[in-house]
Amino acid sequence: MREIVLGTAGHVDHGKTSFVRALTGIETDRLKEEKKRGITIELGFAYLDLPCGHRLGIVDVPGHEKFVKNMVSGVSGMDLVAFIIAADEGIMPQTEEHFEICRLLGVKQGIIVITKKDMVDEEWLEMVTEEVREYCKDSFLEDAPLVHVSSTTGEGIDEIRGLLNTFVAGQQFKEVHGPFRLPVDRIFAMKGFGAVITGTSMSGRVAIGEELCFYPTDMVSKVRGIQVHSAEVETVEAGHRTAINLQGVDTAAVARGMVAATPGSLLPGYMLDCEFLYLASNTKPLKHRTRVRIHLGTAEVMGRISLLDRDLLQPGDTASIQILLEEAVAVWPGDRYVVRSYSPVGTIGGGEVLGNMPPRKRKRVTERDREANIRSFTVLRGEDVEEKILLFLRESGTSGLTFDELAVRLGIFGKQLKKIITTPLSSRKIVVVDSSSQRYLAKSVSDGVEEVVLTNLGRYHSSNPLQIGLSKEELRSGLGSNVDQKVFHFCLLELQKKELVALEDSVVRLASHQVALQADEKKLQEDLEHWYREKGLIAPTMRESMEQFNDYPESLVKEVFGILLREGKLVKVSESLYYDAAAIDALREKMTAFIENEGEIDAPRFKNLTGLTRKFSIPLLEYFDRMKLTIRVGDKRVLRKTR
Repeated sequence: MREIVLGTAGHVDHGKTSFVRALTGIETDRLKEEKKRGITIELGFAYLDLPCGHRLGIVDVPGHEKFVKNMVSGVSGMDLVAFIIAADEGIMPQTEEHFEICRLLGVKQGIIVITKKDMVDEEWLEMVTEEVREYCKDSFLEDAPLVHVSSTTGEGIDEIRGLLNTFVAGQQFKEVHGPFRLPVDRIFAMKGFGAVITGTSMSGRVAIGEELCFYPTDMVSKVRGIQVHSAEVETVEAGHRTAINLQGVDTAAVARGMVAATPGSLLPGYMLDCEFLYLASNTKPLKHRTRVRIHLGTAEVMGRISLLDRDLLQPGDTASIQILLEEAVAVWPGDRYVVRSYSPVGTIGGGEVLGNMPPRKRKRVTERDREANIRSFTVLRGEDVEEKILLFLRESGTSGLTFDELAVRLGIFGKQLKKIITTPLSSRKIVVVDSSSQRYLAKSVSDGVEEVVLTNLGRYHSSNPLQIGLSKEELRSGLGSNVDQKVFHFCLLELQKKELVALEDSVVRLASHQVALQADEKKLQEDLEHWYREKGLIAPTMRESMEQFNDYPESLVKEVFGILLREGKLVKVSESLYYDAAAIDALREKMTAFIENEGEIDAPRFKNLTGLTRKFSIPLLEYFDRMKLTIRVGDKRVLRKTR
């Protein structure tokens, strides 16, 4: 069953770890340095068993400004935040930064906890409470419960437990669907077991014996064991603080920031389309291509903010941007991110990932391109999944996208996506160009390919009126290298169905195209036919024929030769020898009768039969072999059908 995860947030030394210890009895500071310095450095984990029967996972985050990047890692898996403010200090710098991080990462609900109640008088406590309420106004914490707590005396702790129980009991726990994802926040080796990773599972489920891929790499490992809050389990679902023992993995191969996920469920990329809020607390505008730190899940990656519609982004403004990353990341649309400045380091904004594998969008573009960017982001921000499918397929052009690639681009998988994709398939807005890989193309893209095919054929017919058409390979090469065989054959088949093109052997022509000879061309055709009919089996070579008809352009003679071959009036025996078709038919019958009577034929007997020299007899014998009339056995030939 899915768990709810509670996280802490607040300034250093405001009592987050003491609060968790008082609430659960678990000490979350495990590092020697943490105990020595009295501050949390790394993420700490605990749990609370509630009267409603659910176990609440708890993540304790560091409050010191030097460890905010660790804090961001913890918040990424939170459902609920315990927003901690010490009564003796009130709102401090990291109180504000943690609050903004929670807001940017989409935390929707929380409890305000004013700690160290025992250290101040009632008047001071009331003043701090008013300050906190005013600060949280118009935010996700505006109507949140506020509890005064003393972790030393235990005052207020039971009230917190009651609030948490009411919150969790009221949740609708749904069946977990989709691939498993767990951003890795810790990796260590356990003696006798090997590598272990920990994190908060964000989606799906995984079981012992199944495989996980560690994105953005392609490394895959089997799950050897699973623990949830130190208890061994066979399967883990979304929302659980999880430890996974890996089979055959060196700890050096896995790093914090990687995402352990179902193989094939993510695609690493270097660009993201995002909605970005530049915090009002910033003191100066953000410049185009500013270098920043991007926090996604448990990863921190350097990158640049590409402002697509302006030169400067003013504090408090929201914009559709493209993030250009220096390292690959693997995310789904809908994932949240935080942006921190490069130097000095501080949280400056964040928002939601809209597209995880977008094409490069440039800022200095035409008005038409700017409008295309606006339309693209409008679709990405919307709820219409069919429109997103069409957008992604248009962007992918003639390469198209497979079902699995579409799933990753949408963050929607399996039966759910199959149901959605049925509508655009049935309405022919998208088409299947390769059923084996389930590769789709936008119909507008395939229509564009078909239009180019028709244009190229029309241009070819205009320049070569006596040629029947283009070979399929010549026609495809004219479309560009990015149109592969399967897309080309799909479009060709569509044009045949529409009766716009015709296919004769491997030659493609417009269905409306017919070879129409002019008067002099018809005269040449008649003369060529007569020339070869008269020569019979002592056929002229191609050179001799060209010399005979040198009153005509050589290109025209060759074109008419092609017409006679296509119409079956001439037969090509070798590169230089062409024969009258009737003469070849007569020879075929004569030779067949001879072999049926004698059982076989060889070169001398063929010469005696036809009266031809070796110059003609050998090419003719080889021709009948190619035509599968005869088959050579040693230096003799027999009829293939009787062998």
